[in-house]
Amino acid sequence: MRIIIAGAGEVGTHLAKMLSNENHEIVIIDPEENRIKPIESTLDVLTYHGSATSIKILQDVLQKKTDLFIAVTHSEDTNITSSILAKRFGAVKTIARIDNLDYLEESTPEFFKSLGVDSLIYPELIAAREVLGLLQETGTTEFMEFSGGKLTMFVQKLDEKAPIINRTLEEIAIKNKTDKYRAVAIKRNDKTIIPRGKEKFLLGDLVYVISTPEGVDEMMKTSGKESFEARSIMILGGSRIGKHVALYMQKNCEVKLIDINPERCEDLAEILDNTLLICGDCRNADLLEQEGISNMDAFVAVTGNSETNILSCLLAKKMGVKKTIAEVENMEYINLAENSGIDTIINKKISAASRIFRHTTNPNVTQVKYMAGTDAEVIEFNVPENARITRGSLRGIDFPKDAIVGGGTRDGVPFIATGDTIIKANDKVVVFTLPTAYDRLTKFFT
Repeated sequence: MRIIIAGAGEVGTHLAKMLSNENHEIVIIDPEENRIKPIESTLDVLTYHGSATSIKILQDVLQKKTDLFIAVTHSEDTNITSSILAKRFGAVKTIARIDNLDYLEESTPEFFKSLGVDSLIYPELIAAREVLGLLQETGTTEFMEFSGGKLTMFVQKLDEKAPIINRTLEEIAIKNKTDKYRAVAIKRNDKTIIPRGKEKFLLGDLVYVISTPEGVDEMMKTSGKESFEARSIMILGGSRIGKHVALYMQKNCEVKLIDINPERCEDLAEILDNTLLICGDCRNADLLEQEGISNMDAFVAVTGNSETNILSCLLAKKMGVKKTIAEVENMEYINLAENSGIDTIINKKISAASRIFRHTTNPNVTQVKYMAGTDAEVIEFNVPENARITRGSLRGIDFPKDAIVGGGTRDGVPFIATGDTIIKANDKVVVFTLPTAYDRLTKFFT
């Protein structure tokens, strides 16, 4: 595909890195030369120095057929205007980053489509929805639903309570004899492993598991985890993410939100009518103790500062909070934060890039999620007629070693895959893959 990215900020740069691994032709437009230079020196992309709303630049870059135009600058107006112009100049599909929730109301996306903007992306709302999901699935570090919840991927961090520590997949399979869930990957230190039968689980491993609804309870027991109902939540930071989380959770929970900015607290007070707002420095440990951090079920740190979020979550964990979630936008800190004891890391640029990325892949892809702190991705495919994956059992078709089918649905009924599973046309299947396998993998679904 030929893809133009307007905006070389965090989302645009991360997206360019992801897409440059997929053999796409990438063009990046940005008015700031200091943003473009690092991209030119590290990625095989074409860059334009200037505004994404420049008629001259757009006419120039859109002379060749362009499959996708993605506008992710920091200005919502620039994103919408440049997408409309790009569509007029021949872009097949356009995506614009927005920061106005009103634009996502029921009839509004259709209005934008009529103007030429095919899809709207709101990174903070995507990240907030991830947090809300994690507050409902409290026994997991990360999760994602497929096929309307018929299959779910859970990420579990193994601590000393996990009964599977120092046991191999083969030993666990013999003892549990389950066909309701399957471990599809292990992240150990900075390495992501597709596990085979002899692979042992070790203390501190992050284990990626695909499960049917019936397998969730057993899977939780196997990993030594249990879900609980989060009835009291403390949120650090009145950012858009913090605001959305509080707005939803205040309906049924006790919610406290701390922010250092008095004006922002006043604005939030008009929206959050059932949330206790505290104006103070969230780096102040005495303030957090005074506001009852040790009595909270969950702690969500979403200030604009990654270091503050990490350190405050570590304090919350030390004070006995069961579930901690930190927004970490600095990519270099993600592995550090995951290994320090924080339950879940969210990163809005990875979340937004994953949502955009699915517009660039095989037409049979229905969902894509990039995993924070890894290069791996989880992809849901619709299996077309005569696809290569249907030509025998998974063990017998030379499926890429750096990818694994976790499970799928057939006629709406979920199943967990094994080496003997034969995939059929019209199945939906969930695949965990490393970048090394991606090119070979897509050939199995065309």
